[in-house]
Amino acid sequence: MSSSAASRPGPIADVAPLSLCAREPHVPADRLVAEMVPPPRFDAVRFGTYIPDPNQPSQTEAVRVLEGFAAGLDGGGDSGRRRLFGFGKAQKKAPSGPRGVYLDGGYGVGKTHLLASLWHATPAEPALKAFGTFVELTNLVGALGFQQTVKTLSGHRLLCIDEFELDDPGDTVLVSTLLGKLVEAGVALAATSNTLPGKLGEGRFAAADFLREIQGLSAHFRALRIDGEDYRHRGLPEAPPPYSDDVVTRVAHATEGASLDAFPDLLDHLARVHPSRYGALTDGIGAVCLTGVRPVPDQSTALRLVVLADRLYDREVPVLASGLPFDQLFSEEMLKGGYRKKYFRAISRLTALARDAKKLADTV
Repeated sequence: MSSSAASRPGPIADVAPLSLCAREPHVPADRLVAEMVPPPRFDAVRFGTYIPDPNQPSQTEAVRVLEGFAAGLDGGGDSGRRRLFGFGKAQKKAPSGPRGVYLDGGYGVGKTHLLASLWHATPAEPALKAFGTFVELTNLVGALGFQQTVKTLSGHRLLCIDEFELDDPGDTVLVSTLLGKLVEAGVALAATSNTLPGKLGEGRFAAADFLREIQGLSAHFRALRIDGEDYRHRGLPEAPPPYSDDVVTRVAHATEGASLDAFPDLLDHLARVHPSRYGALTDGIGAVCLTGVRPVPDQSTALRLVVLADRLYDREVPVLASGLPFDQLFSEEMLKGGYRKKYFRAISRLTALARDAKKLADTV
């Protein structure tokens, strides 16, 4: 059990539940940057906690290379702390040769574990290294603007990007341009990615796609192929059966820190909150209780729900719901479209959080 799960308050006497729909967080820019760290689920991972498959030597080799990469990020003679928002002059000079690593492998081989381990192992203050998903990085640009994001991150020693998305050409060009500016400033890069939809071997290896999509940056990346058992999607995970409205409501009133919202109302509310604030939306929430879960009506709504699911999963917040099971959230058309991997991930994560919520329902 994780430390966050162990410390989560259990059911208590009747309390007034919170409401996500009543929250409209305003997140200052410095918090957006400060929160670019590995999520709680990856707080404790290190290279030493990664257990390579003895039948897959590439896994052991990846750990060796990444440990060396982290050790090499010792500042290169840079002295003094650069100010968080880029004011003041960085003294470092971008080194020659690869300045980035790309972890190339299939599902279930531990790419995110290794990426977070690299962040933890890099000898720099947390304020001088950043970790986030591709979506979080694009949200940061949306919140700060391009030039301010460049200024903010140029003072960092390392930027780790998990799940670099190759299915949105506009965002890919935006982030590639941003990374080019950061490489010029001497920032080291590390990334994993999703594959383009419709590719042969989808869900397995994506280095060629990644290096092509980032165009002029490819020379700055060394691709590390991590072989292992292929956990490609073999059908939607079976979601737990939903509870009744009465059970969900009683759990919300019996659980300290629980929120209670009607699912359609929450979907409407997400449209009024910038996705960069979804983490703040869940601050202090011990469990999310939802009534009336139904299929999402359109792709924009679905993509917002994916971001919320990611933030809840990162924070290990259980989700208890009535209505339809989570494996019926997205239409068949969505599950066959270009964003299907995001939807599969959301279903998988919400299903895991629904299983976590079972113990709450068992107490009422």
